[in-house]
Amino acid sequence: MWAMKPGHLFWALLFLQPLWPRLTDGATRVYYLGILDVQWNYAPKGRNVIMNQPLDNDTVASSFLKSDKNRIGSSYKKTIYKEYRDSSYVDEIAQPTWLGFLGPVLQAEVGDVILIHLKNFATRPYTIHPHGVFYEKDSEGSLYPDGSSGQLKADDFVPPGGSHIYNWTIPEGHAPTDADPACLTWIYHSHVDAPRDIATGLIGPLITCKRGTLDGNSPPQRKDVDSYFFLLFSVVDENLSWHIDENIVTYCSDPASVDKEDEAFQESNRMHAINGFVFGNLPDLSMCAQKRVAWHLFGMGNEVDVHTAFFHGQILTIRGHRTDVAHIFPATFVTAEMVPQEPGTWLISCQVNSHLRDGMQALYQVKSCSMTPPMNQLTGKVRQYFIEAREILWDYGPMGHDGSTGKNLKEPGSGSDKFFQKSSSRIGGTYWKVRYEAFQDETFQEKVQIEENTHLGILGPVIRAEVGDTIQVIFYNRASQPFSIQPHGVFYEKDYEGTVYNNGSSNLGLVAKPFEKVTYRWTVPSHAGPAAQDPACLTWMYFSAADPIRDTNSGLVGPLLVCKAGALNADGKQKGVDKEFFLLFTVLDENKSWYSNANQATAMLDSRLLSEDVKGFQDSNRMHAINGFLFSNLPRLDMCKGDTVAWHLLGLGTETDVHGVVFQGNTVQLQGMRKSAAMLFPHTFVMAIMQPENPGIFEIYCQAGSHRESGMKAIYNVSQCPGHQPDYHHRYQAARIYYIMAEEVEWDYCPDRSWELEWHNQSEKDSYGHIFLSNQDGLLGSRYKKAVFREYTDGTFKIPRPRTGPEEHLGILGPLLRGEVGDILTVVFKNNASRPYSVHAHGVVESSTGWPLAADPGEVLTYQWNIPERSGPGPNDSACVSWIYYSAVDPIKDMYSGLVGPLTICRKGILEPYGGRSDMDREFALLFLIFDENQSWYLEENVATHGAQERGRVNLQNETFLESNKMHAINGKLYSNLRGLTMYQGERVAWYMLAMGQDIDLHTIHFHAESFLYRNGESYRADVVDLFPGTFEVVEMVASNPGTWLMHCHVSDHVHAGMETLFTVLSQREHVSTITTITKEIGKASILRNIGEGNVRVLGMRIPVKNIEILASLLIAMSIILLLIALALGGVIWYQYRQRKLRRNRRSILDDSFKLLSLKQ
Repeated sequence: MWAMKPGHLFWALLFLQPLWPRLTDGATRVYYLGILDVQWNYAPKGRNVIMNQPLDNDTVASSFLKSDKNRIGSSYKKTIYKEYRDSSYVDEIAQPTWLGFLGPVLQAEVGDVILIHLKNFATRPYTIHPHGVFYEKDSEGSLYPDGSSGQLKADDFVPPGGSHIYNWTIPEGHAPTDADPACLTWIYHSHVDAPRDIATGLIGPLITCKRGTLDGNSPPQRKDVDSYFFLLFSVVDENLSWHIDENIVTYCSDPASVDKEDEAFQESNRMHAINGFVFGNLPDLSMCAQKRVAWHLFGMGNEVDVHTAFFHGQILTIRGHRTDVAHIFPATFVTAEMVPQEPGTWLISCQVNSHLRDGMQALYQVKSCSMTPPMNQLTGKVRQYFIEAREILWDYGPMGHDGSTGKNLKEPGSGSDKFFQKSSSRIGGTYWKVRYEAFQDETFQEKVQIEENTHLGILGPVIRAEVGDTIQVIFYNRASQPFSIQPHGVFYEKDYEGTVYNNGSSNLGLVAKPFEKVTYRWTVPSHAGPAAQDPACLTWMYFSAADPIRDTNSGLVGPLLVCKAGALNADGKQKGVDKEFFLLFTVLDENKSWYSNANQATAMLDSRLLSEDVKGFQDSNRMHAINGFLFSNLPRLDMCKGDTVAWHLLGLGTETDVHGVVFQGNTVQLQGMRKSAAMLFPHTFVMAIMQPENPGIFEIYCQAGSHRESGMKAIYNVSQCPGHQPDYHHRYQAARIYYIMAEEVEWDYCPDRSWELEWHNQSEKDSYGHIFLSNQDGLLGSRYKKAVFREYTDGTFKIPRPRTGPEEHLGILGPLLRGEVGDILTVVFKNNASRPYSVHAHGVVESSTGWPLAADPGEVLTYQWNIPERSGPGPNDSACVSWIYYSAVDPIKDMYSGLVGPLTICRKGILEPYGGRSDMDREFALLFLIFDENQSWYLEENVATHGAQERGRVNLQNETFLESNKMHAINGKLYSNLRGLTMYQGERVAWYMLAMGQDIDLHTIHFHAESFLYRNGESYRADVVDLFPGTFEVVEMVASNPGTWLMHCHVSDHVHAGMETLFTVLSQREHVSTITTITKEIGKASILRNIGEGNVRVLGMRIPVKNIEILASLLIAMSIILLLIALALGGVIWYQYRQRKLRRNRRSILDDSFKLLSLKQ
């Protein structure tokens, strides 16, 4: 008889585990998709629908839409997905017209299987690659070197005329969480060369829903909403299309005159589109009032694809939070829910200035549908505001010096002189502007004077209201241009809308002409107020929208606060808040102000000098301001230690207005999550709560290096106020010591080009990476001298701590520093480099205020960082939060030189004695940063070393040279040269995702084949994480899909520039093999860091290795005993069944005998 040996049952379970995602219990949904070439018109109505103007009357629209001898116009050849009824690909299934060039909507529920029969009718190879679902290697649809071959590569490259069947599933590990909406927004797209394939048109929407959400129709419909729509916001770059040459020949009347490198030509081919339509040409977005609507919103594209989608007239709910805007970036997926209230034709627009100007707008219609709108019960106050638009002479630097450094603003070489030095070709720091100002009554004679509002600067007065209130604004335009007031976050009827557009009514927007008074009436019904998960008050903004771009750059913007009922005191201040500040971060572009000509005339500029330096003049007029002040000239913001401070942060501007607002010296909470920075984009509104406990004078600044250098910073002061006793006392108990050295090394961003060249199947010279990796033609190549942080075993700094196993992935980063709330971290720092450096950390309390002391070459300094409660996770965070440390002697140049590292702070009790987390099996820290070697301290030395063979050909100001030194790196490596991202199937993995840099450091990081959870009080499912300069995110994953997979930034230029790497999930079978050789090679180090020396994890418990065989034997014995018991019980049941059956048979025989006897008688 065969005897089960220890481990047989274990191996059987491991054999079945990879099949679990396949064991679905839902429907099989079959789609027949064809890839076809089509002719596409971005403006089929032939006009600017938003302003109801023909192209001849609209110079901006015509620059994109009119064809000419060297302009393509509105029509382009594209390649798109189409759906068919069956495998004959004859009967096409019509799609809603509003889908535009998007592929058909793919829909499935948890437990379903999706089968895609893809046939390529186009002229080059394409694929289909999904987000948000489970797939194996033969259904990934993504071409890159992953070690697979044969049939596993057939899905990566479907040739013209070819076909492939893709098999995707939606297991529980990819399902919407309890906190997620009923359906999650995803996409699918071609991934042979993803940026070019998508620009060519191959992208479509996909939703995965909770069980029971879809009905049984074909195609299925959601049962939980009345209607749902899919919108792609993208600057579609036709220059990247595979058909650009053919489009030039087809649509340009003189193709030979076209210069494809001409910037004006390239700009004319960047279509600021929603679903492939521009300037309001998107058709048929229609819905009923009082019915539930779902908006599935997503983005795709490049660094310019920072989108703020503004839904005029209605309120959205996104992840449980109230808003009227959605922030969308490349490969960002948003599910927004709406119950539209007010019938009418309303505007959807991207509020990024350049996108708004260039046509990223659409109209949607809310119909009454024969329903009587509900009466909104407004039981609150009527709050009246008397606001005037007044022209003023505004000084961006009234102190005359930098409030942080004390330097004169006009001092040559100070950085501020560019903006403040007046000359025959420069205006200086004073400009004519217009500002909203508050008055006491409708006579507009006496201003409202509130001392604590002096920090508002160029901002208008704060408008406040509670749920149930009515806001009445009497607006007097005392300026020389027509202006209006357009609010966010409140409810208004069509007659009170302050934006001008073709809305189908006789009133195209309520605008006040010069010296005219108008009245706006806004209300705050319950559906417009804060949701249950929102704070007590929501931060909003109002602005003039007669011409939104010129009006706001002229100065017309102000804050608006909407609170829950009872949240405001009698004086209008927020309860439970000691101090509140309203800060607008924006680059005010005086070139686009209504008063540009007046400012030039006032400054008496020399037109000849202006024409010689147009770019320099325009740059000098772009004011990187906080409330209209530069270089810490904002009136100082004072508070007491222990105060509850509400920071109401506003964003405005264009695509470069990506601001990471950093609060030096203290942390803040955003929606219950601990941060040191708040992200702002145009028309973003954030409330951050701070309880400062670190006294001193600190900076508030934008993390984007160029913005900070250009003056986007201010000062706040935390004082120990008499009689003000904070209700907390810190007791620091544990001490952790790290020995870190700054040392200079030669760093190679891409030591192996084989992956890059195999991926694109190109020669070195033709590869996308050539500009970054070549050391010919005046370029430096991939090797640079850098300074890095490295860990040592003790204060002698003789023995470096080796990087193996868990640390291998860190690359250029310094060691991963860890601490818990209540710890003291001590960093003993030796500077072994050739210039002064320091160590400065976000999130912790440093023992000295201001920037840390610098260590001269050869010097050793000790830094002490305390970790109070406010440095650790907030109530809505994961168990650990991520921070960063770097040298701060010159924060920009030091970091680009290489001195940066990760820091994580956990709740008490999370870290094991050896340092790893007890709730995770693996931890990875990744920095996504475009290392700008042009700003490194070692640039000249690198030119001398690596440009020596090109002596005389290296031009430090040449655009190609400058671009070649911008390394799009993950932990300092390009094109999958980063090593060490390895984990086992079933392991819990924490990813610390970090970003620093400039405004171009917009990174949307996509994990192939895996999804993760993002925590914000609740858990939300995603497979892309958004990163911006100064943001540090923690996402958690259970590795479920064995294989080698791609991780990459989804921004098009960053993909081609090499910001991608591979991660590997090893199967459970491989895990067991590792356990049996635990003391060999890297296995010991790996498991030591994750589960402790001599331990393995079994069913969530740590078990000594020596006891594994005993445990396995016990488990097998218990299984056999349970099996014997089950057999015995089965035998008893069978015996009883047989006895009952025998008794029934006996009774039947007796009955037949009695019947026979009776018949005989």
